[in-house]
Amino acid sequence: MLKSKGNLHFQRKFLSIPYAIFMILFVVLPMLLIIGYAATDQSGTPSVGNLLTFFSDANNINTLIISLIIGFGNTALCLIVGYPVAYFLAKKELGFTMATVLLFVMPMWINFVLRTAATRDLMFWLGLNGGDHPYIATMVGMVYNYLPFTILPLYTTMIKMDKNLIEASYDLGARPAQTFIRTIIPMTMPGIVSAAMMVFMPTMSSYVISDVMGERKISLIGNSIQLYFDQGLWHMGSLVALIMLVMILLGSFLTRNIKTEDDARGGLW
Repeated sequence: MLKSKGNLHFQRKFLSIPYAIFMILFVVLPMLLIIGYAATDQSGTPSVGNLLTFFSDANNINTLIISLIIGFGNTALCLIVGYPVAYFLAKKELGFTMATVLLFVMPMWINFVLRTAATRDLMFWLGLNGGDHPYIATMVGMVYNYLPFTILPLYTTMIKMDKNLIEASYDLGARPAQTFIRTIIPMTMPGIVSAAMMVFMPTMSSYVISDVMGERKISLIGNSIQLYFDQGLWHMGSLVALIMLVMILLGSFLTRNIKTEDDARGGLW
């Protein structure tokens, strides 16, 4: 019996080999290459010149600030729009099913560039073309493309909410606003954090939406990465990509103490 368990454990280790190979080839090695390029100059000599060049260039700082503003703005708008949508979709008494949720996901099945171009044409027809209103047009394109990435994690969190806690809040005399702030939001916080992480960083690294919707009048950090690599400046491009990675790690570090779904459902009172 012990021998069979040992063999089973040994076989399970073999099952992880393809995953380990994939991670090494397509995650670890590319990351080492990016770090290597970012930490060296054109001759391959270790240098911090790329870092100094990036933060001493006013255009790069301006691009980073604009990217942060648009990233935070898009994340906020997606949460404002997506939260009530996900909440009503999660209300079982209203008869919504996963098929209804798929209606919000179906546009994602269309090619990303084609979908963005169609949104640009619609905005132009409404009189909000990117040439005259680049920031408004870009934000509309961002919200449209990333809203499903907000709704889905919120929806999957909300369908697991303990409705008894909400009813108990009302029974204890809490007003709807108090129940929402002190009961519902804590229970859905894991979904909020997940949605924010899925929207914020892709928004900053996106360049197709800003190019198409803003008619190239807005440059985000993703545009900088693309431009550096197109010009053959692999070291600067890798540095900017590494800065993005550091921001992702920083965001993960700051949200590491957010309650898990099980903790949120069980530790509100």
